[in-house]
Amino acid sequence: MPFYSFATMLQKAGFFILFVTVLFSFQTAHAQKCNLTLKGKILHQENDEPVEAAYIWIMENRTGAVSDQNGNFTIRDLCPGTYTIRVQFLGHKEILQTIQLTGNTLNQTFRIEEESLDLSGVEVHGHREAVQTTTAVTSLYGENLLMARGESLGESLKRVAGVTTFSTGNTIAKPVIHGLHSNRIMILNNGIRLEGQQWGAEHAPEIDPFLADEITVIKGAETVRFGPEAMGGVIMVNPPALPTSKKSLTEIHLLGSTNGRMGNISTSHTGGSDKIKGLGYRIQASGKRAGYIRSPRYYQANTGMSEYNFSSSIGYSRDKLGVEGYYSFFNTELGILRDAHTGNLSDLNEIIENGEPFLKPDFSYDISNPKQVVSHHLAKIKAHYHLNTDWKLNLQYGFQANNRQEYDRRRGDLNAKPSLDLQLFTNTVDLFLDHNFKSNWNGSFGINLIQQANSNIPGTGVTPLIPNYDMLNAGIYLMEKYLKGPLEIEAGARYDYRTVQAARYVGEELQESDLSYQNFSAFIGGLYQLSPYFSFSSNLGSAWRPPNVNELFSQGLHHGAAAVEIGDPNLNSEKSIKWVNELEFESNKALIELTGYVNRINDYIYLNPTGETFVSLRGTFNVYEYLQADALLYGFDLSGSYSFSDRLNAYMKGSIIRARNLDENNFFPFIPSDRMDWGVSYALGKSDSKNSDLITLSNLLVARQSREPDFDLAPAPPGYALINISYQKKIKLADNQFNIGLQVNNLFDTEFKEYMNRFRYFTSDMGRNISLKLNYQF
Repeated sequence: MPFYSFATMLQKAGFFILFVTVLFSFQTAHAQKCNLTLKGKILHQENDEPVEAAYIWIMENRTGAVSDQNGNFTIRDLCPGTYTIRVQFLGHKEILQTIQLTGNTLNQTFRIEEESLDLSGVEVHGHREAVQTTTAVTSLYGENLLMARGESLGESLKRVAGVTTFSTGNTIAKPVIHGLHSNRIMILNNGIRLEGQQWGAEHAPEIDPFLADEITVIKGAETVRFGPEAMGGVIMVNPPALPTSKKSLTEIHLLGSTNGRMGNISTSHTGGSDKIKGLGYRIQASGKRAGYIRSPRYYQANTGMSEYNFSSSIGYSRDKLGVEGYYSFFNTELGILRDAHTGNLSDLNEIIENGEPFLKPDFSYDISNPKQVVSHHLAKIKAHYHLNTDWKLNLQYGFQANNRQEYDRRRGDLNAKPSLDLQLFTNTVDLFLDHNFKSNWNGSFGINLIQQANSNIPGTGVTPLIPNYDMLNAGIYLMEKYLKGPLEIEAGARYDYRTVQAARYVGEELQESDLSYQNFSAFIGGLYQLSPYFSFSSNLGSAWRPPNVNELFSQGLHHGAAAVEIGDPNLNSEKSIKWVNELEFESNKALIELTGYVNRINDYIYLNPTGETFVSLRGTFNVYEYLQADALLYGFDLSGSYSFSDRLNAYMKGSIIRARNLDENNFFPFIPSDRMDWGVSYALGKSDSKNSDLITLSNLLVARQSREPDFDLAPAPPGYALINISYQKKIKLADNQFNIGLQVNNLFDTEFKEYMNRFRYFTSDMGRNISLKLNYQF
């Protein structure tokens, strides 16, 4: 099928699947007399944290369910009538409640209260907050997260419909949610907003995915909860909750890949104290090394990388008081494609015209200039105190230190010095009060303070790309949520005030700026269980984002991106209204999620190629400038799965997005093209352990981006199709678990270029890659 009709094909496929599923459920519903469903969520009474592995029993017919990692449960095929529900979870008070099931699905929330910590044999949970929101949420955990191990955060999240990456080469990728990225997407590392030099396309998130046992994507505007940088969505990287009783778990990951000859190791140990009740800890470390990436016909010079990371946490929890300390360290050295830094204008034009690099070396692990070296420290301390059964006070402080060095190809002694050397210090304070009433109301009121100082380290020998600056942001917010039967409603509002003071020398002249920004944001959302099989959620929210310092003041060569960037100090704040709607169908065999959204952004800031070039002693570089225009982004995400039998399953996910420049009546650059990923999996194991051997075959279809801006350095590349295959095996060794994974991406070594890769002008993307992943838990 030609790629120009891909969008039409995806739309038809999505609605066809939805139609078939609806028809199937309609027939099933009418074929059964007892077709009612009880759905719900189990939460901890004191902090609204989901309860995993709670037992929910219906006493009258002895049927039940177990809650999943998000606290959700479903019991189907019930007759109309009155039932007694028993909810049980180790170390918590049992719940007995009578419910009435009539002609519709009942959505019930149970809040379970912990018993005394001093009871013998009681396992008391740790405190890891979970965001309860009516907007579209998807999480990676369990087997899906295990298959993503060894990948960057951006690459891992491509498993979520509506999430792609904006990359610089094949080793640097940052997540894109519904067309937005960088400072419009907030990343939370164990509840602390990650504050690094993330404004560049080649500035990947400074976080190690190995520290997480769950990664959650919120696709709506979440500025009320988290502040201006969450206008495009939120990514939550959550470590495991700390144990509060005697417990020990050690986990080791060993990974290797053929492309880049990558080796990766990670280990973690979690423990709880037997002598000090309520005390738990966790330590984790990882290391990664890779050499030159290979496209199907050649190696890409200077594309190696090395990385080593560490994290640790310790916590103490009693009846009313809980305290947690956390520290993480991230360090990476990344080579930049050598031919992205060309020597003269004719070379630049020639490499863009040819679409492949001049240098095609043999394999090497060497990392030379141009390159970047990044380190990031994050520390937090958090405490909570239960004022009573309904109110909890929380205090969280975070400190971060980020150092980014970018090296260019220079002559003599200057070659050993970074051309960009930035140091960013960030302090955050969050004070908030949660309430949780048994009358189905819960909410939060809080204040948030952010102080930031960025400095250029002297000695680079070049004028700084961005100035030194100090930033202060203060926010105050209120959110309320109501749950009753099949209905959930939530609303919130927030006010932020931000000041930015910047200064730098250009030659002998001191340039200073003192700017301030303020705005309100608000949202309202709801979720309703339409039937035993269908639920619908809708969320309407306003958001805003003040311009970042690079958008305001960039004036020179951005070495890591191999481009000259020009800012505008007169840029206005972005202001948006986003409406997200999600329809979900779930039966015993099928799951379909359809998300539609529209996002109107006034004064949208974007980096636009000017078509000009800048020639210096260090080479010839394309010139980009920051511009503003009103934008309209809209599209939909479709994901689903179907179980044909106990052994055979199928899945699909796809996304379509449009991003119009309303001022120029054309399209914005660097917006993901239409795509669909589908596949089938077959269980090879014995009948009593089918999931111990699983083989999956998948096909990724990506269309050509036909909605290009009026000017680009080169036309958008053709669409492409990739075949991937994987095999997962679980082996039980006494009480321990051993997992083996074998993955082959781009099975047929197809040569392709991804439109969202900024180096597509110079090289093709990665060729075939075979990965072996070993995991041992004991």
